[in-house]
Amino acid sequence: MHAMLDAPSIKDMGTESAYHIVETGDTLYELARRFGTTVERLQAWNDIRDPNVIKIGQRVIVRQDQSGYVPFPGAEWFKTEPNSPIISLMGARLIEERCSAYGQGGPPSQWNTQHRDSYAMWQRKLGYGGADADGWPGAKSWTKLRVPSPSDVYA
Repeated sequence: MHAMLDAPSIKDMGTESAYHIVETGDTLYELARRFGTTVERLQAWNDIRDPNVIKIGQRVIVRQDQSGYVPFPGAEWFKTEPNSPIISLMGARLIEERCSAYGQGGPPSQWNTQHRDSYAMWQRKLGYGGADADGWPGAKSWTKLRVPSPSDVYA
């Protein structure tokens, strides 16, 4: 049986974006239907390669605001060293902002030290210093970077 949507299962990410904590019985197909989106968008927003595999307790972005930008995925997400088009798009935005520690190949889709070093440059450009410019994205600096949604770029 699929989990029913109730107030505690959906979390506001600010403005119009939200995420859902996966519960027993949830599927991407069912979440897409419930939140009025597509399985493909859920996969892109959440770095889910196999649409048949989601885990209980997993935090899944289910709705994005209309800005066309990726909402802040949370600080802990970056520490899992995700491999996602969101990371590549973040890297492209950092290059546009002249905050690049990337080599000749450009930003890969897998989070690594080049991303962290580049993001630290971005944080310093915004006026952050010390522990606030450690290269781990925070909500305020992420929002200012305006990373485009993969579903908008790859559509």
